[in-house]
Amino acid sequence: MAKKQKLSQRLFSALLSFLLHGRSTRPPAVSSRTTAAAVTASPPHPSTLHNHHGSPGTQMAEKLAAARTLVLDIDAGLLLPSSSLFPYFMLVALEAGGYVRGMVLLLLYPIIFCMGGDSDAAVRVMAMVAFCGLRASRFRAGCAVLPKWFMEDVAAEGFETMRMSGAAGGRRVCVTRRLPRVMVEGFLSEYLGAEAVVGREMKVLWGFYTGLMVEEDEVVLEEKKKIMGECGDAVGFCGSPEFLRHPLSRCCKDIYLVTREDRATWQALPRSKYPKAVVFHDGRLAFLPTAASTLAMFMWLPFGISLGAARLVVALTVPYRYSTPILAATGMSWRLKDGGERPPLQSADGYERGRRRGQMFVCNHRTLIDPVYVSVALDRQVRAVSYSLSRLSELISPIGRTVRLTRDRDADGRAMARLLERGDLVVVCPEGTTCREPYLLRFSPLFAELSDDVVPVGIAVETAMFYPTTAGGLKCLDSLYYIVNPRMCYTVQFLERVSTAAVREGKMPSADMANLVQKKMGDALGYSCTMLSRKDKYRMLAGNDGKCSSAPASRNHSS
Repeated sequence: MAKKQKLSQRLFSALLSFLLHGRSTRPPAVSSRTTAAAVTASPPHPSTLHNHHGSPGTQMAEKLAAARTLVLDIDAGLLLPSSSLFPYFMLVALEAGGYVRGMVLLLLYPIIFCMGGDSDAAVRVMAMVAFCGLRASRFRAGCAVLPKWFMEDVAAEGFETMRMSGAAGGRRVCVTRRLPRVMVEGFLSEYLGAEAVVGREMKVLWGFYTGLMVEEDEVVLEEKKKIMGECGDAVGFCGSPEFLRHPLSRCCKDIYLVTREDRATWQALPRSKYPKAVVFHDGRLAFLPTAASTLAMFMWLPFGISLGAARLVVALTVPYRYSTPILAATGMSWRLKDGGERPPLQSADGYERGRRRGQMFVCNHRTLIDPVYVSVALDRQVRAVSYSLSRLSELISPIGRTVRLTRDRDADGRAMARLLERGDLVVVCPEGTTCREPYLLRFSPLFAELSDDVVPVGIAVETAMFYPTTAGGLKCLDSLYYIVNPRMCYTVQFLERVSTAAVREGKMPSADMANLVQKKMGDALGYSCTMLSRKDKYRMLAGNDGKCSSAPASRNHSS
């Protein structure tokens, strides 16, 4: 009778494990506290295990140069040891699922913490909450939101190992034992150049994620065949004995295991050494959502919404000279760089040489409200031109209606020329879309063909909690996200006037003039100049070219 009860318990346990995990029960994983000697003594392993100390040395460099494949453990061989997995799942929950899903994950954090934080069971709970019900075809957080935060958690020592293998011409196979592959594949392939990513798959049913993770057996078998087809010439690099239980570790002739003491001394990879600059990223959160910071955000939101409404009323009803100190007292400040010098204007009416003529201001594009702060800094009304703008953003704009452009070069040129002829102060952002990082996108040269001179304006923005731009979210909320920040600061810098008469006289191509203005602005701001465009941004973050075929009222704003 006792044997029958034990048998039934085992069958029930196996069935429950299959339903929850998508496979039968596995032997318990070796704890990260287990020593390397104990692990190698327990399961038989064909590989040669080396205890690795410090940065990659001569012996390891020779092994990597001779090996055709590097099998890299992402969890403990690339990311910093202080990296917790909870913020990554919270990013998925908030950015892809919404605030309700994020609140549910936060409420479950005490249970997740008691389960071990980053243990297998805790990861499965976090994946269930973050992914369950999301449409698989629309999930872009893995390539649009997460790469920025993963890059900030990459260890310089782990990256150096990966770089050495790539320099030697070897394939780099990245193994994630805990995170779902859909969360890390975009980051590893796009920014670190990984040729293959092996990890768990999120199970999909009827086009939606179920929240269950299953092992990626087919990809593992395929990688095994490739490695064994190269005579098993592979080297493994890991920071935890648990990696030795992964099937691909058994294909490695040599495995370098970093000790816990050495991993504790690892440093984050400096931005200057990134193999590819993180120019574009999406998502509303301007901070890494740990449990404590996420709790602070939810506590701030009710008060922030009320404060944002008060800020909006002040900005719309009070003149600039009085609203500026009031808003600054609430944390919504701005400053004029370089001694507060404003560019000299011809006259209050904009007359020049006896006829009325306006002035063009060329800005880099950081947020939707860049022209507002140019207007505040000038203490003059300006006319902003934009490719499209939501009705809500236009309604709450303190500088009035925005001139809409059509992306028809001739028609847009005529529209801006009419504004200059009327004597208006015209603010144009030739990048065509916003960029959050310290980079300048390619400048459209149209502005250089419309006036004899332009005034470059450098814009920098600091926010504490939310980004007021998005490529895949609701753009009509951009301004509202900005004003609910606890603290934010706009920096406006007017540069020396640049003569563009050579373009109008045919002595210089307009594209060269646009590049010249871009370089002057980049030098003043300390930003790097790129040749990336709006299309590059939207293809990476939203999977489209940034255009929308709907009515003008709902067209995408270039942010």
